[in-house]
This record gives sequence, structure tokens and C-alpha cells, in this order.
Amino acid sequence: MEERGLPGALSMEGVARPSRILRKSIHVFLQHYHYFTLTSALIAFPFSVSFLLSQDFVLSSPSSSILSSLYTHFSSLFRAAKFPLSGPSSGLFSIANLKLSQTLSSSFLTLPFTLTFLLFAKASVIQSLGGTRASLASTYLLILQTYVCTWLILLSVNATAFFLMFFAFCGIKNFSSSWCTLIVSAASAVLYSVILANAIIICNLGLVLSGVERISGPLAIVKVILMIRERASTALSLAVPVNIALAATEALFHFRVSMTFHMTDNPSFLLILEGLFIAYMYSVLLVLETTVNLMFLKSCAHEDSLAEFRDWYYFWQIHLEDGKFDFSSSQKYLIGSGL
Repeated sequence: MEERGLPGALSMEGVARPSRILRKSIHVFLQHYHYFTLTSALIAFPFSVSFLLSQDFVLSSPSSSILSSLYTHFSSLFRAAKFPLSGPSSGLFSIANLKLSQTLSSSFLTLPFTLTFLLFAKASVIQSLGGTRASLASTYLLILQTYVCTWLILLSVNATAFFLMFFAFCGIKNFSSSWCTLIVSAASAVLYSVILANAIIICNLGLVLSGVERISGPLAIVKVILMIRERASTALSLAVPVNIALAATEALFHFRVSMTFHMTDNPSFLLILEGLFIAYMYSVLLVLETTVNLMFLKSCAHEDSLAEFRDWYYFWQIHLEDGKFDFSSSQKYLIGSGL
């Protein structure tokens, strides 16, 4: 039998590309510009201020109690795990230790603002675009439960990555070549970065999905993993430009506000105003990030529904050939496929 294609509107050729999803997200953001900039961004504003100030505090005070304590504990952990803290790869682990300590220090300092203002801002965006009629408070509680789960997942991912690196360095301890140690160290750093990036993307998408699908905790994370199992590259491509924009805003605050303040030690009104404006820009980018994640999940759901309809369409097309149709087999197919 000659196979006919799907109708044009239901064709699977139009799978959304990252650029298309990004353009759609910006279009949706501009459509709801007043709500996002006057409501969602202002809700996230206290978190942005606290986060940028915490970054400045951690960077300008390397001897602070939280940072020094974390750095000492991680150094002891690396030493106990037989990581090469001396030799050509020592600088790599020193940088990794410092960045990890700074990230955790900043996260602890901003945790109250994260659990309130940031998650409420995400809930407001989902409430506006997700099509749910539930209250903002109920959406926030679902996101909060999923956020606690994401912390446990990130801790597990880091522990697993360090566990794998421990076995890798134990396996090469009999080799005296410094080049072998350097290569394994560089490969471990790349592998750790890839694993952590994927885990963070899954956790961020899980927060959005929990508000849209009205689910929370591990169920939201598992559903996200199933939805993006063949779209990991698309998720990474969407996360890169948004995170670059966030990192650029952090750098702008550091060079324009923090360095000027430490040089003059007398903040002027214009400097404070500039710092507040940069923090507001950071809030807008956080809202845009949530919008991009939401549009990506909607794209995944749309493609999955098209795939299910394609299977259903071809099934009926085959069984209706020459007027013949086996009702019992069709019933089994529909029950098995969940249609």
C-alpha cells in the first residue's frame, strides 16, 4: 500500500528548534510586558538585590567565616579522596574548590529570598502563561515542594560526580606521569560540568512543570526527564544564552557598582540608583528565563501529542484499507497506547 503522509497541519517536520522557541518566548514576553515588568520582575527584585550583594560580599571577603569554612571542608574532602592537590593539576582543583565554596556561600546567604520572592515570581509567570485557574499560593506551594527536591537532587549529583572522580584518580595512582594526571583532571572537570549543567536544567524545568501540571516533588523531575530525553541538546541551547545574559548582568554589577563602591568607599545616590537598575534588569532576565522554560515545555508537550496522533492516524489508515477493519485489534491498540 502506498503510504500517505499526515495532513500538513499535523506534520512532524516542524519540530521546534531552539531559535524558534527563543523567538516565541521573547514574543510572549513582549505580549505580557507590562505584567512581567511591573509584577513578576518586582516580586523577584528583592532576590536579585540580595543575590548580587551576596556575590559582592563573597568575592570581596574571601576570608569570611562561611566561605573559609566551606573552602577548608572541601580541601579536606579533596585530600581524603586522593585528588591531586599538588602538581600541574593543583590549580584546577583550587579554582574548583573556590568556585564551589563561593556558590554555596551565596546560596546560603540568599536562601530566604529564594524560597519566597524568587519562587513567587516564577509562580506569577506560570499563573499568567500556564493556563491554570489555581490560586497563586497553591502554585507557589507546589513549586516550593519541588525546589526542596531539586536541592536533594543537586546534592546527590555532586556526591555521585565526586565519587566517580575518586575511583578515576584511584585507578591512575600507580601511574607516575604528571601528564596522565592532568588529562584525567581535565576530563573530570569537563564531565562534572556537563553532568551539573544537565542537572540544573532539569531542576529548573521541574520547577516550571510543577506549576503547570499541578504536580510536585520527584514526580515533576521524573516527568521532565521523560519529556526532554530526546531534546537535551535543545534544552542546553536554550539555557546557554539566558545564563550568559545573567552572568553578564552579574559582571556589570560587579564592575560598575561593587568596584566603584570599594574604590570610593562613599556610595553616591547615582551609584545606588545604578545598582538598583542593574538588579531590576537581573529580575527581568529571571522572568524571561522562566518564560523560555515554559515555552520549551509547551513545545515538548505539543510534539509528544503530535507523535501520538501520528501513530493513531497511521493505525486507522492501515486498518481502513479496502473497507476492512478489525474492531478487536483496534480496541487492543487503543487500550495499549492509552489513546
